[in-house]
Amino acid sequence: MQELSLAISPCPNDTFMFWALLHGQIDTFGLTFNAAMRDIEQLNRAAAEQEFDMIKISYARYPKISREYQMLTSGSALGFGNGPLLVSRRKIYPDEIPHLRIAIPGAETTANMLLTIACPEAKNKKEYLFSDIEEVVLSDEADAGLLIHETRFTYHQKGLLKVLDLGEYWEKISSLPLPLGGIAVRRDFSQEKKQKINTALKESIRYAMQNPHLPEQFVKRHAQTMDWRVCRKHIDLYVNDFSIELGDVGEKAVETFFEKCCFSNITKPICL
Repeated sequence: MQELSLAISPCPNDTFMFWALLHGQIDTFGLTFNAAMRDIEQLNRAAAEQEFDMIKISYARYPKISREYQMLTSGSALGFGNGPLLVSRRKIYPDEIPHLRIAIPGAETTANMLLTIACPEAKNKKEYLFSDIEEVVLSDEADAGLLIHETRFTYHQKGLLKVLDLGEYWEKISSLPLPLGGIAVRRDFSQEKKQKINTALKESIRYAMQNPHLPEQFVKRHAQTMDWRVCRKHIDLYVNDFSIELGDVGEKAVETFFEKCCFSNITKPICL
């Protein structure tokens, strides 16, 4: 058995997809995984330090680490209607956005990259842990906040208002699903090993989708909320056929995202 270091986020989509792989429910081809849980911005920074063999990252981060890592075709959060949301305590008009104090979940996140594309004049940003952003906005520490993960489903319960849906913005300018994050592996692994990892993850996702209640306790233990209904909404939105395999449409979405972000000369991104 060969052990690989793995880091993912504690969010329901990641823990749901990796549950079977981490709990001996599928064939891992002689590989074992020593898993750590990190916030997405912590994961992006860990990737820059090459801290793990296999790691969840924002697609916006990938161009800066493409010499060291390669993206799997399995394990992505990519789809329609899944974009980050900019929210506020009050109604905000489009011409006000450049002047707002905005709480973001990390400078290297896809969420922030999308906000930069959509509102390039919005410069007054400050990083927070994604799960704190709702409260930061409610306390008036920020005028608006960029929500991802579970908070995307709970902001309205706290009286916050949607200012901008960046998923809708992306679909309008691209007509493609939005690539948020994916799983990267060390580029210097053999092609055979990368394919084994990719296949194992693919089977782990399929197993969870076929047995959706089995990962429940693992997912709830690591999520920001213990409400399984919120976790299920999160999973249903971010885990889909693109998670099993990007396919031609998914790969086109990733390539288009890099183009829109003006990233060029990226070493072959997708592990085929």
